[in-house]
Amino acid sequence: MLFAMIILPCMDAIAKYMALYQGMSPGQVTFYRFFFQLVSTLPLLLAQGGVRALRPNRPGLNLLRGVLLAAAALLFFVSVKYMPLADVFAIYFVEPFILTCLSALVLGEKVGWRRWLAIVVGFGGAMIVIQPSFELFGLTSLLPIGCAFLFACYLLMNRALGNADSPLVMQTIAGIGGSAFMIGALAIGHGMGSVDFVPSLPNTTLGWVLVITLGTLSGYGHLLVVKAFQAAPVSILAPFHYFEIISATALGYFIFSDFPTASKWLGILIIIASGLYIIWRERRLARQKVNVE
Repeated sequence: MLFAMIILPCMDAIAKYMALYQGMSPGQVTFYRFFFQLVSTLPLLLAQGGVRALRPNRPGLNLLRGVLLAAAALLFFVSVKYMPLADVFAIYFVEPFILTCLSALVLGEKVGWRRWLAIVVGFGGAMIVIQPSFELFGLTSLLPIGCAFLFACYLLMNRALGNADSPLVMQTIAGIGGSAFMIGALAIGHGMGSVDFVPSLPNTTLGWVLVITLGTLSGYGHLLVVKAFQAAPVSILAPFHYFEIISATALGYFIFSDFPTASKWLGILIIIASGLYIIWRERRLARQKVNVE
């Protein structure tokens, strides 16, 4: 899990680099992210299970999972084109709060007042990060919240799928669903004249290397996450997600010379503290339930 949290922000740094220095639209970068994820995982899947492995037990849900992930990635890549990496990650980390809300509303899970309070405080921390970003970037600063919502829906979808299919099958079918979604999104967005959906090929050798690396990091980075959640409880692994902020801040500083201000660090710390409290609270309640049983 720790290794995944180190390498996955590299994927987002590549997306920002492609947009800023290679002139590639975020929509096109998102397509390559899923297309080369599919290219990188498909041979391994076929080697392990043959053509039969391409028939998941729940094909519709797996494809929908890919669509949700593609839509989330698109919003994230548009965000990092215009905003510092650390800012986008900080705002995006309202995702645990959104997931807790959705779990209560959709799955009927009981959420006590302490966790609701932590959610409110966490969103307050996000507002501290968003406020100066909104003045600079406008509505773009709200895109990471949309990304967080879609990713929370994606995680709920993972719960719905359970262990019906192997992680490798899930990643490969997600690559198919995400690629198909992005073909449609590129066609619609470009047809509407949006600069963030211009279709293109990489115009340099470095560009090709980077988009192939992007898809490979995506496929195997998320495979590491799935495998980690198979090996250990969510309550143990969830705090490692916040390591992404450290990785993203380092990449943003060394590659793009971006560094959060003191006020944004305050917001980041509030978000992390609130998220860790929710994780700790859920872990404690789970232990109490086991002891009662």
